[in-house]
Amino acid sequence: MVHDNYNSRIPGFYNLPLNERRVKLLQFGQLSEQDLVALTGESGLDADQADHMIENVIGLHTLPLGLALNFVINERQVLVPMAIEEPSVVAGASFMAKLARAGGGFSAEADPPEMIGQLQILDVPDLDAAEDALYAEKEHLLSEAAKVDPLLQELGGGPRDIEVRKFSQSAVGSFLVLHLIYDVRDAMGANAVNTAAERLAPLVESITGGEVHLRILSNLADRRLARARCMVPLSELAFKDYSGNEVLQGVIAAWAFAAADPYRAATHNKGIMNGVDAVVIATGNDWRAIEAGAHAYAARDGRYTSLSTWGKDDQGNLVGSLEMPLAVGIVGGATRVHPGARAALKLMRVHTAAELAEIIVSVGLAQNLAALRALATEGIQRGHMSLHARQVAIAAGARDEQINRLAQQLVAEGTVRIDRAERILDQWNQPEEN
Repeated sequence: MVHDNYNSRIPGFYNLPLNERRVKLLQFGQLSEQDLVALTGESGLDADQADHMIENVIGLHTLPLGLALNFVINERQVLVPMAIEEPSVVAGASFMAKLARAGGGFSAEADPPEMIGQLQILDVPDLDAAEDALYAEKEHLLSEAAKVDPLLQELGGGPRDIEVRKFSQSAVGSFLVLHLIYDVRDAMGANAVNTAAERLAPLVESITGGEVHLRILSNLADRRLARARCMVPLSELAFKDYSGNEVLQGVIAAWAFAAADPYRAATHNKGIMNGVDAVVIATGNDWRAIEAGAHAYAARDGRYTSLSTWGKDDQGNLVGSLEMPLAVGIVGGATRVHPGARAALKLMRVHTAAELAEIIVSVGLAQNLAALRALATEGIQRGHMSLHARQVAIAAGARDEQINRLAQQLVAEGTVRIDRAERILDQWNQPEEN
């Protein structure tokens, strides 16, 4: 159900006290009091629940959960929860979403949720004959894989195709790899695909005459891509002493650096992942799998490069796009167990894994623009420094109203260091002489 008062544009949200921000969310009518409590971490995942999720549990680890504002994705307002410890990411993504909003927001799409299960086949007597035999038995293989999860079949998922790859030279000699293409619907898919691969192993051995060694999902989910695009009007790019055209040209030049140089591309893509990972973590998805797939995809042509593309359209406006693998789910795993993850999905009004992927890739593109704009104009440190200074102030021992006061002084001095913060606090805490 879409509520008429749901809006991702909340002017002055960052100036509100913490409790008032929470009240504001409740006013949208999307979350219950219980949902809000789960998001705040005060009564979300508990130690007993965590004890059943991983081994040797001793407690919980929390991250700040912020709200990215201003997002319009496929003409739909979206409030986006982001779990991250790094300053400026939530603010940067929100501000770039505001600029993109002036150009109609983000348009995004996601491929069908097809994952790849890999079976490594060793000691094959004849690679070519085995390849032909596997393709000849394609329908038999797909039929066998379909027996693994009848419910998934009922939901429209299940095995879709096979691919055979030959490796004539490797450290262990030649071998074949069978790819099982498997539609996992609204799940991330690791468990379904791994189970199907295990099921096929004996049949594959009988067909090829070889020995199936590894059978496991691939995190290079290049059949499950998500794409986002945006246009930022030239007039929205100007700020302070920078003209819109200066910012546009600066962003494009900064992107070109990443497109040409792997050393720059690594940091450029890390900026994209600042946005992507924060939403992935907030929704209980596997950020390590997303990271692995993204960086592998960035090197798909044999050279590591930018995941995004920036340029200008015929009207001179800034246009950007991002394409990357995004194997995320809204059912199973931590997304079902973690109360905060469930509340995060509810807040975004997400009903399918494809919708979640479209939101995540849009946030990645927004965060990429935030970094490029900063680098191309004032430098990345200027906007980052004031937020970082608050962390330094807290680490030095500042409390309550001292935090902002100390952070402001550190920034004004241009010495955002913990040793300087500690000296200032010592001076403030010295008893006054009569």
